[in-house]
Amino acid sequence: MSISLADARFLFDRATGLIRRGWLSLRTRGLRASWERVRAQLRRVPAAQRAALYFPAATPRVPARLATSAEPLASIVIPVYGQLEHTLRCLRALVEQPPQAAFEVIVVDDGSPDDSAEVLPTIAGLRHHRRAVNGGFIAACNDGAALARGEFLVFLNNDTVPQPGWLDALLQTFTDHPGAGLVGAQLLYPDGRLQEAGGVVFADGSGWNYGRHQSPVDPRYGYLRDTDYASGAAIVIPRTLFVQAGMFDVRYAPAYYEDTDLAFAVRAAGRRVLYQPAARVVHDEGTTAGTDTRHGAKASQVRNRERFAAHRAEALRQQLAADVVPSPATLHHRQRQVLVIDALSPMPDRDSGSLRLVNLMRLLQAEGAHVVFLPADLKHAGAYTEALQALGVETWFAPFVGGVPAWMREHGPRFDSVIACRHYVAREFLPLLRKHAPQAQLVFDTIDLHYLREQRAAEVAGDAARARTAQRTRVLELDVIARSDLTLVVSDAERALLATDAPAARVEVLSNLHRIAGPGAPFAQRRDLVFVGGFRHPPNVDAVRWFADAVFPRVRLRLPDVRFHCIGGDVVEAIGALAERDGITVHGHVPDIAPYMDGCRVALAPLRYGAGVKGKVNLSMAHGQPVVATSCAIEGMHTRDGHDVLVADDADAFADAVVRLHEDEALWTTLSRNGLDNVARHFSLDAARETVRQVFFAPRD
Repeated sequence: MSISLADARFLFDRATGLIRRGWLSLRTRGLRASWERVRAQLRRVPAAQRAALYFPAATPRVPARLATSAEPLASIVIPVYGQLEHTLRCLRALVEQPPQAAFEVIVVDDGSPDDSAEVLPTIAGLRHHRRAVNGGFIAACNDGAALARGEFLVFLNNDTVPQPGWLDALLQTFTDHPGAGLVGAQLLYPDGRLQEAGGVVFADGSGWNYGRHQSPVDPRYGYLRDTDYASGAAIVIPRTLFVQAGMFDVRYAPAYYEDTDLAFAVRAAGRRVLYQPAARVVHDEGTTAGTDTRHGAKASQVRNRERFAAHRAEALRQQLAADVVPSPATLHHRQRQVLVIDALSPMPDRDSGSLRLVNLMRLLQAEGAHVVFLPADLKHAGAYTEALQALGVETWFAPFVGGVPAWMREHGPRFDSVIACRHYVAREFLPLLRKHAPQAQLVFDTIDLHYLREQRAAEVAGDAARARTAQRTRVLELDVIARSDLTLVVSDAERALLATDAPAARVEVLSNLHRIAGPGAPFAQRRDLVFVGGFRHPPNVDAVRWFADAVFPRVRLRLPDVRFHCIGGDVVEAIGALAERDGITVHGHVPDIAPYMDGCRVALAPLRYGAGVKGKVNLSMAHGQPVVATSCAIEGMHTRDGHDVLVADDADAFADAVVRLHEDEALWTTLSRNGLDNVARHFSLDAARETVRQVFFAPRD
């Protein structure tokens, strides 16, 4: 096959460009960091680890109409200079996959030499602005911002294909994280590999596209986090903040480093710059400006780096040195890093232990820590894993973990504390943690004392074999407590027990953690009874069966129209069969439990055995829903019978309490009000904040 002069020139320029950039990298970053870049460039990402991407139909068709709004929340500003085919593809994506949020589209034509000026104004719903002379990217974006009507400005390159849900994910970030000032998308190559997961700026002003050429589903790049800057190819910023920050600084005209400088200005204004991996945008990098920094517009990148370094010299002194290889360990080096290990990924809508763990992670983050989560089963738990990542938790899973020992060897040295949940999980990990994270404080989180729960179950059942199993659990659990630096329990009752069973252990109480939902609907707008609890937990199975067999028939004699709603996942056959009884509805797992918390009049906690603090009681109280409970169910909950709960242990007394509370509005109102106060005092995030500070942030000897 013959090769033309143009082909030869291309190959020559590419080769010499690579050599030049490699030599420059060696000089500025050193051998190790440069080698990491080469490895990333050459590493093959398997197809299964690439993003599944949406592209609009390949057609030259001009979109007829954009579903824009005259009262937009977001103004999408697209600067263009030629490349009409790319612009139309970007617009077709906005037509075929429109955001849910109200938006407008402003295309700023920066003196395009092609047919853009004739074609683009024909698209209904598009605001087209043509500049009289070509001024470059910065001038075009600032012009578009001046024309915008939305609360948020969205800067979007014309050589992008925004993926479904991209803009709504970016905008939601400002709601979920009120301190956000600028949010950038995850940028992808058209082949599904990662182009940028936020940018890193080094102390010399040079930059690094974090995650370049890697898998976009790699845990290192899959969680929301602060970033030094986000590429202007797809970013969102409040319009007022953009103006306050001075817009894109014209000192960098015509382009390059204006987005980096804007991120520094946003931080200087006291706001956060965030990378949002849930917002994906395909970017055909270099379409307009090319990639060769020796020629054309791209040459501005080298010149503007020096301008940026001079302008932001003071802030750059806080940045990583250029020879540091960016990684989760180095990106979060200013924060305390806390590793959390549990058997499975937490499912906070299914069990109270999961809710407590997620809220503990929130508390750690609020105090400034970076949280890493490792499930012992190494599984990606779908929406539950993604929910942790959306909180900003660095969440690991297979195949990216590889072997746990190797992962611990790599990551262990960065952790200040490790929380290992449940004795059977902690027991497995303790040797690895002592070896590979010797500097870390090892915290054993019991969730509840398993041996206590098992002992009580054996007593209720009168089962000698179960009693022997409980004794074996006691030995194992106390051994883990002895080998840990600190143990967390959920109640003063459990701490008192360990004062006898493990007197040498350091033990702290960190109880259930709940957000206060508020009083909900008043008495007159509520009816019926509700139980909430997953049925993988044997005490819940026993509790519902006892209530259905021994208590509910007594209640129905006096309240014949009342219904019992049984809510919880993993329904076993014995519970499912209760649905055949008159007045009982077995719902199974309910994704949104709020209607039952706000609509049912009385919550039930008929537990005959168990340990720890019962999340079902906290949950109802946090919604202003009074509870009838057994003594076991309210252990360690700071409650008083008749003040914030009704307590009964035999079937007759329990039925009497249910009927009384269901019919007595004055009593119901008193318990509702006092229950809310109980949660706020003892089980809210604010109530636990000081304990978290003492355990994880106080100086250690």
